Amino acid sequence: METRSNLGSLLKILPPVEFCCVYGSSLHPNHNDKSSMEDYILGVSNPQQWHSENLKMNRVHYASWMASLGGAKLITKAADQIGVGVHFNPFVSWNDKMYKYGVVRMDDLLEDMLSWKRFYLGGRLQKPVRIIVDNVEVTNANLINLRAASSAALLLLPSKFTEVLLTLLFLNLVKIDITLILVLMQRELYAKICSLSYMGDLRMLFAEDKNKVTKIVEGQFELFRNMYKPLVEEYSTKQLLRLSSCGHHQMNISQDCSLSATSSIVSFLPESVRSQMGVGQAGFMIGSREEAAALMQKVLRRRVMISSARQAVAGFITAGAVHGIKYLGKKMMKAWKSS
Repeated sequence: METRSNLGSLLKILPPVEFCCVYGSSLHPNHNDKSSMEDYILGVSNPQQWHSENLKMNRVHYASWMASLGGAKLITKAADQIGVGVHFNPFVSWNDKMYKYGVVRMDDLLEDMLSWKRFYLGGRLQKPVRIIVDNVEVTNANLINLRAASSAALLLLPSKFTEVLLTLLFLNLVKIDITLILVLMQRELYAKICSLSYMGDLRMLFAEDKNKVTKIVEGQFELFRNMYKPLVEEYSTKQLLRLSSCGHHQMNISQDCSLSATSSIVSFLPESVRSQMGVGQAGFMIGSREEAAALMQKVLRRRVMISSARQAVAGFITAGAVHGIKYLGKKMMKAWKSS
């Protein structure tokens, strides 16, 4: 894996930012594909001003027609009104590497993390990223975002998980360590968390690797564990997750599926999601865990579908026809290879 400083090297040629993280395959411990792009999210206070400065420094990063016809104002307007508030510059070549960076207004980034209004970058930050330029507000907002993501995943997971134990060691433990609970159920949990922001994503139909979620979790397993371990331990302490013996060489990890536990989990979802689920409305009561899961899934699927469609259109327009077709082609090739 590249060092922190190497991963952030693109910032040397860009205007200052308030927040920066690297995401995607470059975080994979065994990532050796030199042809793949290194992906950045850049948070700035004023996108139009930032793009104006960047056009002076790196005009070639932008589609020529946007840079010539409308400049920073058009770039920002397209991101806000066509896309979901993020402008991406893909296929940026510098220092013998390829980069893609997305520029977002800080207020929009924080809002999406806290409300899941568009569930775009908020979903991205539920997965491992490498922070290059830290920001206290983003850090605090993402703690809430991660709690909401783990709660949503638990709501969608079955009441029981069964794992075959490889040795008798675990069964012979006098006292079950809380870490054991983490080890047994973490893969399923992380996969479900990872899948949240892909539910309804139109790209998954034809332009994404069908095994993307599995590959992300397997390739970044330790990073997921570091992100979510405190929350899983908390759920176990509160008895929302329980471990019990279940036959020869097997143990069950079960969830408390009572209405009170379900209500507790739902309470950690963003208010806008709960509102669309009907939670809090006069006369509405959650009838079952399955009902709550179905309502939440419907809300998230619609948000992701709309956001993915808007961003796909915005990306094709703002990146230019050549880059747009090239990027879509690479995505579709991955999808075909995985099918």
